[in-house]
Amino acid sequence: MLTTSVSAKWLSLALRGLRWLIRIALRGLRWALLLAVMLGLLRYSTLPLWEPWTAVAVLAKDYQFDYVSWELGALVAKVNQTLYGLHPFMAEAEQVQTVRDYMADLGRAQALEADINRQYADPTVSDPVTTTAEARAERDGLRESLRERQSLVEAILEGQIATILVEEGFGWGGQLLPPIAARFTRVPNLLIVSPRDQIRFDISINLDPMPVDAITELEDTIDEQQDVSSLIVPLGGIALYPSMVLETASIPFALETVAHEWLHHYLFFYPLGLAYFDAEAFAGEARIINETTANIFGKAVGRLALGRYYPDLLPPPAPPSTGEAVPTPAEPPAFDFGKEMDSTRRGVDALLAEGKVDEAEAYMEARREDFAANGYLIRKLNQAYFAFYGGYQSGAPGAGGEDPIGPAVRAVYDASPSLYDWITVMRTITTREALLRAAGE
Repeated sequence: MLTTSVSAKWLSLALRGLRWLIRIALRGLRWALLLAVMLGLLRYSTLPLWEPWTAVAVLAKDYQFDYVSWELGALVAKVNQTLYGLHPFMAEAEQVQTVRDYMADLGRAQALEADINRQYADPTVSDPVTTTAEARAERDGLRESLRERQSLVEAILEGQIATILVEEGFGWGGQLLPPIAARFTRVPNLLIVSPRDQIRFDISINLDPMPVDAITELEDTIDEQQDVSSLIVPLGGIALYPSMVLETASIPFALETVAHEWLHHYLFFYPLGLAYFDAEAFAGEARIINETTANIFGKAVGRLALGRYYPDLLPPPAPPSTGEAVPTPAEPPAFDFGKEMDSTRRGVDALLAEGKVDEAEAYMEARREDFAANGYLIRKLNQAYFAFYGGYQSGAPGAGGEDPIGPAVRAVYDASPSLYDWITVMRTITTREALLRAAGE
């Protein structure tokens, strides 16, 4: 008994020492990152305000997201989970139930927060502090419990996706490389800037979550001072390491997004991922190919994980073909969002190709009103909208317009015998021309 007690004591001391060393290393990493930024600016005697990115960054300086602090916090959480995590000792059924319970509690906390916000905004509620006291107490209790369980649930979801990916051929010696690491959080917004005379992803800057009035004010300032088209959009995830994943109570969304961001990590070791570090390739077709591939991949892996661990959440498959003609509906849908957006993009491209910038912007505003009249509220429809959303294609009509990247990536996917074989082809493709050749077009 004494020997066991001494061994446990030394193990505890060793773990404490390891945690201390990790914290020191993370502090060093933070200072190294800050030093790198400073050295990067030393080539200028003053800030290079003549460069478009810098000029826009200065305008958005009060809202820029603090990556260093987030990264340090996420790494500490992952280290703690690795050292003290319980998930390797849990049965599969227990892991699945843990995820279900967490998501149910998160959904309840989000519903409480929405109701509290509504009551604070309702002018008929004279004393929202008193009225929401019980709801706030329940919310705070749930949030504390969720914080305690978050790392465990993340580790379970990471393990479930890793199992699927290893089975699909992405493993080395039974291990997934790079390892999956994801962290649920309030994902920052993304500021996108495009020229007015064409649709092009010129600038992107991550910003803190902002109220809509502040978003609109910043966009207007950038547009007026830089004569560009800007848009601030919410994100579902960012491929840092660990990847940032939008806090969600949806198991399907969580699985899909974690898989999507993992593929970005995987592709960093291949030409398609490395193109993200090339400014010219990023602004062109490489980014669209990369994001479209990750989009399709995330959905495919998410479905496999749902079928394995959460089969009741898997949408039913399409009915098998009987060889008979499928009857068409008597009346087509009154308003097909994808087709209407595709038509809008093509119209904008045609006007911009003729140099009719003002006409293109007036046309987009008129189309935005059409979308709203049919139940699709789009806050801002402009060149930056298409520069961003046109990068996430799936082969179906949408914001990509006549761009063949989406259909071509889908064609390569459909012709591939497995997910791994498909990614083996896609990871080396960085241009539209090479993609079309791979698709046989």
